[in-house]
Amino acid sequence: MYNYTNIERHLLQPFLPSNAQILMLGSFPPPKERWCMDFFYPNPQNDMWRIMGLAFFGDKEHFVEQGAKNAALKVTKTAALKENGAKSSFRYEEIVAFCKEKGIAIFDTAQAVIRLQGNAADEHLEIVEQTDITTLLQQIPSCHNLCCTGGKAAQTLAENLHCAIPKVGEYIEADFADRTIRFWRMPSSSRAYPLSLDNKAASYRRLFEDIGLL
Repeated sequence: MYNYTNIERHLLQPFLPSNAQILMLGSFPPPKERWCMDFFYPNPQNDMWRIMGLAFFGDKEHFVEQGAKNAALKVTKTAALKENGAKSSFRYEEIVAFCKEKGIAIFDTAQAVIRLQGNAADEHLEIVEQTDITTLLQQIPSCHNLCCTGGKAAQTLAENLHCAIPKVGEYIEADFADRTIRFWRMPSSSRAYPLSLDNKAASYRRLFEDIGLL
């Protein structure tokens, strides 16, 4: 039985460019006080946008705004972020423009969760409501790649697709939502995942090369 007072619903709308070739799926955003922008992978301590910078531009700082807050985006750094030593934010407008240009859609595999420990760790997330992946794919007809960016996301997607979970850095094919899709399981962008930033970026680079975005 869920304690409904503790259920947290997703605060972002799915990011679904009409030209999307791939849908990237995490588990669920971190607590709002850890955000530095109103977009996906918003925690400055998460390395997704550094991975993307390395994979596409050879520069981990490509999407990083060092130092003061990005005034144009009205990003407010909370006391919690300051206590955690966050000294950077991400270049929101550049990230959005980049994802639109490349055809990269983004959302998460959960619409509602309970945080068992009050943090963003996958092992402490209890999923109350899964995302309807079929409905997302109906809005991006050119998308034939689903990329999970963490273990819990991969487990949740595998339940949706009724298939096995691919090995990290690899994919399996599955028929889903009236199309054949590639289900990719990529290294987590969390710093807790035991792989170097360069090796994570190399894995993502191979993915984007394979689907023709690089």
